[in-house]
Order: sequence, then structure tokens, then C-alpha cells
Amino acid sequence: MTRGPMTRPPRPAAATGSTGSTGSTGSTGSTGSTGSTTTLDVRGLRVTLPGTARPVLDGIDLTVGSGETVALVGESGSGKTLTSRSALGLLPPGATTEGTVLVEGHDVLAMNADRLRVLRTDTVAMIFQDPRAALNPLRRIGDFLTESVCSARTGDRAMGRATATARAVELLDAVGLDDTALKKYPSQVSGGMLQRVMIAAALMGDPALLLADEPTTALDVTTQAEVIALLARLRERFGTGLLFVTHDLDLAAAISDRVYVMYAGRIVETGPAETLFACPRHPYTAALLASTPRLTTPGGRLAAIPGQPPDLRTTVPGCAFAARCPLATEVCDEHTPAPLQVSEGPVHLAACHHSDRLIGEGSAVDA
Repeated sequence: MTRGPMTRPPRPAAATGSTGSTGSTGSTGSTGSTGSTTTLDVRGLRVTLPGTARPVLDGIDLTVGSGETVALVGESGSGKTLTSRSALGLLPPGATTEGTVLVEGHDVLAMNADRLRVLRTDTVAMIFQDPRAALNPLRRIGDFLTESVCSARTGDRAMGRATATARAVELLDAVGLDDTALKKYPSQVSGGMLQRVMIAAALMGDPALLLADEPTTALDVTTQAEVIALLARLRERFGTGLLFVTHDLDLAAAISDRVYVMYAGRIVETGPAETLFACPRHPYTAALLASTPRLTTPGGRLAAIPGQPPDLRTTVPGCAFAARCPLATEVCDEHTPAPLQVSEGPVHLAACHHSDRLIGEGSAVDA
């Protein structure tokens, strides 16, 4: 994919000549599901916190290719945000980990503080859910945009104030704002404009991977549509891989190439967005789709998923969704299902003992 006028600065030796804990020397030869180079490659990620009876994240496998948008969906508490933050090495205090989180072939979990600083400045950026919580209300927007590339970078990687300002102006233009925003304080612009500023800030270091943690939740529907269209255009222009965290399935279907569905710290289904939403092969995915309000459906009560996700203080020997699943049998309570290919064509995996019972039923599973 052809990049725009801005080019990613060369990676410093400290970030490019190292290997992860698995001994990997990089992912030059690996490709994502779309045939592009793999930017993020999470393999067997297991995160355990003190005081819990089971892992918060339990064997996560996930990839994002360059120029690809991947959605990570699921209800609150499923582990979506923690999964995305692992790409920045932002894990809770006391967390113990297994597996690897490779960004451009280098294991984030094996990086020291200096290498993590380089990663967060140059390679991976995050757009948080609430832009007002991310900006200092006492600092001008221009200072917020230029600070990371002027102060956090050192030596040959440092960027002068004039160059940083020029880059900020270019990116503000790319997100639909003019240079007058540089002199404004966060309180002087709307929530939608602030989220555009956050997107521009995330792109200041020209990252290879962009993490968007429910970036449209606090926005009205019209502004939400504008931000989604903007992210799609910027992804195409800069060739950035995008991991989009959301609980909104319609939004995931509109923006993503592939989708991962999470439940209780596990990936329960993954596949191309069009295939997964047209023919879900895990009861949880089907139940989520069935509970989505539609203008075309009859009036009455919305479908709901009974029960609650399992408590982290209890162990789950089998399928974590079994207690809430209308298809559950004894085997579901006793054995954790492995993700298996459930359809012909592109990779479409579902971790369910009874995925064949959903063939042809789509989202009509009685939740």
C-alpha cells in the first residue's frame, strides 16, 4: 500500500536489532490474513492477576496486518482493553504473563523500559475512549501534539519544534481541522474535535500499529460516523494496522476486515467480518447479534443473554459460556473447546463443541 507524504522515520537500532523472548528475529516473512505483513502477532497470551482463580486473558491468539482493520468485540469485562494494551506493555501491577506479543517481530513482553519508550513513541499508538481525560486542560493542543516527538525522543530520533509543528499542522488538516486548533485549550473545542486531535496525536510518530479503544463511545451518532470514516481514510493513506476495540457489533461490521469475539478472557470466534456476522458459528456471537436492536424487527422486548459472565474468583473447567448457552451439554461443562475451522474459504474459527448446530441458523439462536 502506498503511503502518504509522511514517511515513517527509521527505527533506531535498539528497537530493530533485538529479539523477543522466543528468539524470533522478526516477522519479515510472516503475513496476516489479508496477505499483508503482520504488524501485531499475539500468540498464547495468558495474563494472571493476584487474587484471581483463573487467568484474566486465557490463551489469546490474534494478528493485525499492515493496512488492515481488525475489530475486537465482546461485552464489558471480556478482556478487550487489556488485550489491546498488551501491545504497549501496559499491564496491571502484579500481572504474570505467558506467551508472546510481537510488534513488527519483537516481543513487547520481553522489552525493558527504554525499549518500551521507543515502542510507544515510534511504533504503536493508542486512541483512548475519553479524549478529555487524555488531554491536560491547562496545556494548549499544539503543545500536546508536539510534546511526544520533541521531548520523548532523544539523539537522532529527536524532532525540532518547527518540524514537529509542521507535522502537527499536516495531521490536523488530515483529520479535518485547521492550524488555529494549535493555540486552543481542550475546553475550547467540542468532543468530536478533541477526538480528532487524539487521532492526530496518535499519528504524530507515524506508528505501524494504531490501537483504538472504543474511540466513538462518548460521541453522538453523526460525529461517530465522521470519526469512523476518518480512521478508514487514514488507514488507507498511511498503511497503518488498526486494532479497533468495541462492544458495538454494527460498528465492527462497518469498519473491520476481520473480527475477534471475546468472552471471559478467551477468543471464542474469529473470521472475516462479512462471514462472521452473516453466519456466526459460536452461540455467544449469535446471541450478541440477536440482542442488537433492529429497525426491521417487531416491537417488544429486546433479546437478552441470561446470566452473568463467570467471576474471576471461580475456576472454569470447560467452556466459559456454558452456563448461559442454550446449546450447552455435559461436555461443555467438562472440556474447554479448541478453536476449529468451521467454514470453507478464509480462516473462520469457533471454539464451540456444537458449532455445527448453528449452520443456517445465523443469529436466530434463542438467547
